[in-house]
Amino acid sequence: MARKQVNPTRMELTSTKRKLMTAIKGHKLLKDKRDELMRQFILLVKENKALREEVEAGLKQAALNFALARASMPAPVLDTGLLIAGQHVELEASQKNVMGVVAPKFDFKTSSADESSIYSYGLSSTTEDLDIAAKSLYDMLPKLLKLAEVEKCCELMSFEIEKTRRRVNALEYMMIPEMRETARFITMKLDENERANQTRLMKVKDMMLEQEHHYQERANALDV
Repeated sequence: MARKQVNPTRMELTSTKRKLMTAIKGHKLLKDKRDELMRQFILLVKENKALREEVEAGLKQAALNFALARASMPAPVLDTGLLIAGQHVELEASQKNVMGVVAPKFDFKTSSADESSIYSYGLSSTTEDLDIAAKSLYDMLPKLLKLAEVEKCCELMSFEIEKTRRRVNALEYMMIPEMRETARFITMKLDENERANQTRLMKVKDMMLEQEHHYQERANALDV
């Protein structure tokens, strides 16, 4: 495992150990965040699947209703009845925070609270099939907006999961092992220097004892 090129000093060892502890704590927090993001993502994917199936079934039924209306009405009358909108819809986009992911939130307001205003045509010249088709599309609008919201949230959350996963892997397989190897190298160097210092001190002590022994022998010779 590669290590950083550092000076093997006690100050550097203390700094490396402090960084290592911070990296270990950050790794645990990021792993917890990744796991919770995955849990939330799975729930959103299930919700997205259910919404999509519901919306597709609703749109399919609405298309069938319009096909029945076209079959039971003259084409000019149907086209004329659909030219003018009965209601105006105002889309409101806001934001929500899901585990640090800023996702969009969609709401809408209609120009009238009266649902009967969606029928912009004269009821005397059209059939009930057109009313059913228009109402089925009107009822699908909230679900379509919710589906768009959930799908975008899933997309953004998948990016955040991938980014968090890369950070976890970088800490787990690169930074933390590198710091541990660096700390081990500094510790070995400091221990080696300590043993060398002890060896030098022992040699100096032996030299001093030897010199003192020679001085004693000379003093004894002079006394004789």
